[in-house]
Amino acid sequence: MSAAPTTTRVEAPAARRVLAQARFEALGLLRHGEQLLVSVVLPVLALVGLSLVAFPELAVGRWSGAARIDVLTPGVLALTVLSTAFTGQAILLGFERRWGVLRLLGTTPLGRGGLLLAKTTAVLAVLTLQLLLVGAVALVLGWRPALAGVLPAVLAVGLGALALVALAACVGGALRAEAVLALANLVWVLLAGFGGTLLPAAALPAGPLLSLLPTAALGDALRDAFVLGSWNWPALGVLLLWGLLAGLLARRLLRWSD
Repeated sequence: MSAAPTTTRVEAPAARRVLAQARFEALGLLRHGEQLLVSVVLPVLALVGLSLVAFPELAVGRWSGAARIDVLTPGVLALTVLSTAFTGQAILLGFERRWGVLRLLGTTPLGRGGLLLAKTTAVLAVLTLQLLLVGAVALVLGWRPALAGVLPAVLAVGLGALALVALAACVGGALRAEAVLALANLVWVLLAGFGGTLLPAAALPAGPLLSLLPTAALGDALRDAFVLGSWNWPALGVLLLWGLLAGLLARRLLRWSD
C-alpha cells in the first residue's frame, strides 16, 4: 500500500516577501485620492502660499541671508514626508485593523518587522514621486538647491521616513480607527506649524528642545543640505535614534486586530 503524498510548504525568501508586500502597499497608496490630497496638494499649497508672503521669517540662524524660497522648500519637502510616512500610514493602519486586513497578514510569514519594512519601502517609493513633483513646483518658483546637498538629503528622507512610519505604526497599530484618525490629523497640524517642519526650530520658542523632534531634525537636515550643501550629522543622528526606538516600540504595540 503506497504512502499518501505529502506536501511541503516552501516559503519565499524574506526579501521577496517584503518587496511583494511593498509593491502592494505602494499601489494602494497611489490609489487613495484623500492620501494624495494630504501628501501632495496641501504641501504644494503651503509652498505657493508662503512663497508669496514675507512672513513668518524663515531665513534665520545659519540660513540667514538665503532666499526665502530656498529655506521654505526643504521645509515643505519635510512636510510631504510627514504627511505620507506618518499621517497617511497611521490612518491606513488603523482602518486596516478595523477591516481585518492586518489579521490576514498576521497569518503569513511576513511578521511585524517585515510589515514595517514593507511599509517603509512603499512610502519611500511613493515619496520619490511626490518629492519630485513638489521640487518641480519649487524650481518654477525660483528654488535653487545646492547640488552638493542631494546625497545628505536622500539620507535624511530615508531616515525620516523610517522614523515616521515606525511612529505611525505605534499609533495606528494600537488605537482604534476613530482615535487614530483624530490623533494623526491633530499631530500633523501641530508638527507642521510648531514642530520645526515648515518653520525652522530656531525661529520658534524652545528651539533647542524642538530640534529633538523627528520633524525638526528632518527639516533642519534638509535645509542644511539644500541651502548650505552640508551634512547635519546631529539631526541625522536624531532621526536614526527615533527610527530605532520607534521601531522597537512598534513591534510591541502593533496589534493584528482590534
